[in-house]
Amino acid sequence: MASTFMTPGVYIEEKNAFPSSITAVETAVPVFIGYTQKAERNGKSLVHKPTRITSFAEYLSFFGAEFKPKFTLADADPKVKQETFNINGKPTVVKIKDNNTAYFYNSIRLFFGNGGSLCYILPVGTYATQPDGFTIAADDFIGSDTKPNVFKLLEKESEPTLIVMPDIIALGAAAYTTVYTQVLQHCSDMQSRFGIFDLAKQQPSDVLEDVVNAFREQVGVNSLNYGAAYHPWLKTTIVQPDEIDFENLDATVDLEKLLPEPAAAQITAKYKTHATPDKNTKKNYHQSLKAASPTYVSILEEVRAQLNELPPSGAIAGIYTLVDNSRGVWKAPANVSVSMVTAPTVNISSEEQQNLNIDIIAGKSINVIRPFAGIGTLVWGARTLDGNSLDWQYINVRRTLIMIEQSIKLATRAYVFEPNDATTWITVKSMINNFLQNLWKQGALAGATPEVAYDVQVGIGTTMTPQDILEGKMLITVKVALTRPAEFIVITFQQQMQQS
Repeated sequence: MASTFMTPGVYIEEKNAFPSSITAVETAVPVFIGYTQKAERNGKSLVHKPTRITSFAEYLSFFGAEFKPKFTLADADPKVKQETFNINGKPTVVKIKDNNTAYFYNSIRLFFGNGGSLCYILPVGTYATQPDGFTIAADDFIGSDTKPNVFKLLEKESEPTLIVMPDIIALGAAAYTTVYTQVLQHCSDMQSRFGIFDLAKQQPSDVLEDVVNAFREQVGVNSLNYGAAYHPWLKTTIVQPDEIDFENLDATVDLEKLLPEPAAAQITAKYKTHATPDKNTKKNYHQSLKAASPTYVSILEEVRAQLNELPPSGAIAGIYTLVDNSRGVWKAPANVSVSMVTAPTVNISSEEQQNLNIDIIAGKSINVIRPFAGIGTLVWGARTLDGNSLDWQYINVRRTLIMIEQSIKLATRAYVFEPNDATTWITVKSMINNFLQNLWKQGALAGATPEVAYDVQVGIGTTMTPQDILEGKMLITVKVALTRPAEFIVITFQQQMQQS
C-alpha cells in the first residue's frame, strides 16, 4: 500500500504473511424433488422453492406427514407370478389403488435413517387436498406451458450437490427419457451436481435383464458420468405397524363379510352404526379388530409390507452423506451397510451382477444392493453410468473432482480483476498448492509425495502467452492423481517346495 509520510513519527504497516486459503465445499447436500403433504412456512407457499432443512422435525413442520394410500383385495390369478397370502383358504393379493403411490415421505425418513442430515426439499405439488389420490406427472418436474422446469429453479441454488427424485420412478420406465436425461444434462451444465437414479420396480414376474435393458436403452448416452443408478428396491422397516389401520383399505373392502372370525363381524357391524365416527371411535375399532381377528392383522401386515418396499435412492443419498462425513468424498460409497432395511426385494447373485456392473456395449453400469449372510444388506457397487470410462468410471472420482473444481473456483473468484502479473500468479498458485496438499494428507490424492500427487502451473511460458495477458486471461492448469477403489482384489496362491 503506497503511503506518503510528511509528519515525523513512527508508522506501522501490517503485511499478510500467508496466502489466502481454500475451504472445501460441501459434497453431500441432496435436493429431494417430489410431492409433499403441504409446503408452507410462515404462511408463505414453498411449492417450487428449494428449501434448506437440517432435520426430520423441520421437514414435518414445513412439509407435513405422509400420504395415506388405499389398498384393495383381489383373488390371486394363478397364471401370474406374484406374492399372495391366504384369506379363508383363498390365495389373495393386496393391490394399491391407482394414483395412490407416494415414495417421497418414506424416502426422506430412509435418508435420515442412513446418516443424512442437511438437505433441500423442492416440492412440485401437494396432496393435502387430495386424500383420494394424486397423479405423478413428468411435466411437474420438467415443466410445461403452465409449470416451471425444476432444474431451471435449481440453477439459482449453489449449495445442493446431489439430485434425488424418488417419486418419479412411480412412472416406471417412462421416467428414464423424460426426466433422468434432463437430470444428467442439468448436472453436466452446473458441473457441481450428481444424480442418484432408481430403476423401475422389478415385479416377481419380471426378468432382471429386461428391467436393466429398458433403463440402459432409454437413459441416453449424454453426460453419463454425472449420475449413478442403483437396483433393486429395498424391503425396509420405515413404516411401523401402528401407522397402518383399516383406513388404508378401500371402501370396496367389506371387512364384515371378509373376516372369518365371528367376533370381528360383530365389531364391524357395530362400527357401521356410527354415521360419523370420531377419532377415538376409529382407534377403538382398529384395536378391537386387531384383538379379535388374526386375519385382519395379516391383511394390515401385507399392506405394510408393500408400503415398506421403497426405491433405494433415499437410502443411498444418506449413505453418501455418512461416508463423506466419516471418511471423505474420495472414499467410494460402497461396501456400506444399508440401515432400516431387512433385504432387497430381489436377491441378485454374483453371476447376475456381472452384466450389471460391467456393460460391455455402452458402459452403463448399475450398482447392485445385495444381502450377505451374517453381514446384512450392502451397497455392492461404486460405478457411475459411464462405467467404461477410465476417467469417470467411479463415483468417488467424479464427486471428488467436483469438490476440488468448485472449491478452487470459489476461492479464485477473489482474484478477478486483480493485476494479471507474477505477484498474483504466485499467490494463486500457493493457495491452490496448500489446498491440494491438505487433501493429499487426508488421503484424497494418490502418491507417496505431494509432487506426484498434484501439480499446479500458472504463468507466461507455461500456461499463458503474452496474447492471453492482453486478452485478460489468467490460465491455471491443475493436475491431480485421484484415488480409485480396489474394486477387484485378486490373491494368488501357489505351492512351493519344502526348503528344509
